[in-house]
Amino acid sequence: MSGGADVHRICLSLPTDRECSATITALGGEAAYAVRHFDVEVRLLILDSADERTREAHARAVAALPEVPGVVVHHLDEAAQRDFLRGAVERAALPEPERVLDLMLPDALSYGACTNRAFLIAAALDCRSLHRRDSDCGYQVFGGEPVHPIHHELTSLGRRAADAVDGVTEAVLDPALAHLPVSMVGASFIGELSVDIGGIRELDKDVYDEVVALWAPGHWPAERKRELVEESFKGAGTLPFTGDRSTLTLVDPMHVDMANIAFDRNVYERLPLPPATATIGSDYFLIHAVYDAALPGVLHNRHIENHYTGERRTHAGFLAYQTRFVKFLLSMLYLHYVYERMADAGSTLLDESGRLDPAPFAAFLAESVRLDRTENERRLDTVAAAYGRLGGKYAEFARGLTADRERLLDEAALDTEDFVLLIGAWEALVHASRGTLR
Repeated sequence: MSGGADVHRICLSLPTDRECSATITALGGEAAYAVRHFDVEVRLLILDSADERTREAHARAVAALPEVPGVVVHHLDEAAQRDFLRGAVERAALPEPERVLDLMLPDALSYGACTNRAFLIAAALDCRSLHRRDSDCGYQVFGGEPVHPIHHELTSLGRRAADAVDGVTEAVLDPALAHLPVSMVGASFIGELSVDIGGIRELDKDVYDEVVALWAPGHWPAERKRELVEESFKGAGTLPFTGDRSTLTLVDPMHVDMANIAFDRNVYERLPLPPATATIGSDYFLIHAVYDAALPGVLHNRHIENHYTGERRTHAGFLAYQTRFVKFLLSMLYLHYVYERMADAGSTLLDESGRLDPAPFAAFLAESVRLDRTENERRLDTVAAAYGRLGGKYAEFARGLTADRERLLDEAALDTEDFVLLIGAWEALVHASRGTLR
């Protein structure tokens, strides 16, 4: 790192609720790579929701990281996160402070909420961008060195698209967008499916196709649903990295993963993620927002390696994960409506200064809550019948699904209402957080 007045601060973030000492060590290596190759200061942010024994192991992993000038580690357990959030909520003087606090740090697992906490803390640390990784991922190795996504992220993120052309191998962006900044840089993963339903495919490919097709809009024709099934949850496949490729473009949400993504602050300081609990995919909303608003991005091929953790192999882990998958399917009733409205809105999703405007997103979500639930009732019926045919633990899950039917239908709508509330509070929360941590 050369230093100088143009050094800026970034946040490299790892939310976790499981043992991931090896990931922390690897992430320390990516932070060190960043400061060696770019004029940045890295705040390595570990948001730790694991149990006490696991947090202690993580603390040892943090303590063992080599000291690198320009890299500062923040390892925050949930108590520390709650203290930070309570202060931000109080300073924001919000009308429903306890409800907002619960949406930011719920009792249950929430992919969106843990990333929202990272967004707010990045604002508090005055970071220019946030770079997210996951605890069940690792880096590929090429030529004896880890393949760090942050290389492409810092090459392009925040630069005007016209200036970012020299840092990519290909540009397919409309020249009319050349004046806008690169707002998102991402890639995908190789390895196991991103959603833990490979067991269904092994048992019965027809059942797998039927269930996965449920995340498509109900009105899609069968052929389009089949195409979605073939593309879904596979990431970049299994072929390893052999050399860099990157494209300046509007980044298709189907081609990136939230474990391998970076956003400019003018994205995540404008709009949060859905705070839904126990719902996979709830953290992908901003990828759609950037794409539909026609904000430039870079798609690269430094894919991370995805692997399943031991917890998912347990019976309790299986039941919990299948619930998250079903809640994802139910969330699509509302999100597909919103995504279609976003696609129609295009650049009107931006304010006069070219940043995401929260108002239309909140309006579309509020409209979606009023949708008829018949399509979601059909989704639940289809899953229950399909899992019942698989037998064993799947049939057990199907019986519980039927018993929880009304609660699940209600929660999908309530989750959407919660997101509208959080969008309304977000500007005040960001303002109340900015610059409050060192």
